[in-house]
Amino acid sequence: MSEFTEGMAISVAMVSLLATMLTAILGRGFLRLIPILMGIGVGYLVTLPLGMVDFTPVSQAPWFQIPEFTTPSFSLPAILFIVPVAIAPAIEHIGDVLAISSVTGNNYLREPGLHRTLLGDGLATTLAAFVGGPPNTTYSEVTGAVALTKTFNPAIMTWAAIIAIVLSFLGKLEALLKTIPLPVMGGILIILFGTIVVIGMNSIVRSSADLLQPRNLVIVAVILMLGVGGMSVKAGGFALEAMQRGLGGFPHERLHQDRDWTF
Repeated sequence: MSEFTEGMAISVAMVSLLATMLTAILGRGFLRLIPILMGIGVGYLVTLPLGMVDFTPVSQAPWFQIPEFTTPSFSLPAILFIVPVAIAPAIEHIGDVLAISSVTGNNYLREPGLHRTLLGDGLATTLAAFVGGPPNTTYSEVTGAVALTKTFNPAIMTWAAIIAIVLSFLGKLEALLKTIPLPVMGGILIILFGTIVVIGMNSIVRSSADLLQPRNLVIVAVILMLGVGGMSVKAGGFALEAMQRGLGGFPHERLHQDRDWTF
């Protein structure tokens, strides 16, 4: 088990962040397409001499594995619990489509159309649930990645998904990816989540909206403070937490990777 101090975690996260920033700003050619991978790679190399990486799971993992599949089962309490929650991913889906349209300059609400994107999202989630996959949603962080890499071709995303499915059968690769310390990804997430905010603000500015109008001012202020400022609402096992929860906060002086925290 690897453990590290708060100072080590912050330092590694800042190194990952800096490597990603420099690659995105100064990179040329192929390097400019992989700023996120560069950030992860540099951050990972920094953690090796610090003893933050444990390769034991890699040596124990098989070369080839079949992902664990399960069959669906009916549960009325689960259905009643998840139906209201499903509203949030639907709203997030619409927001992500608008954001990615702004980044690429294409109106995806018109072509392929919101009805098709929502249908595809729903079918993918249903299929994943039928074989025991995790809950699916549209990830806003991907918008930041697209904005950084300028990779606008949907076909590339399709091939990336197919390759990811194939690679999931390689046990040692999965174990190796799990050895990436959380602070490394924390540095990357600072840019990705921050990019989401910038894209939203840029969309408002390009629409010639006056941010100082009371209506716009109130909406933007509430979203920024609650979404990025660290609001957390808990009711039993249900919790709504802001993005900042995933970017910082250290519950103990010494941190263990199996503890319930993220940077």
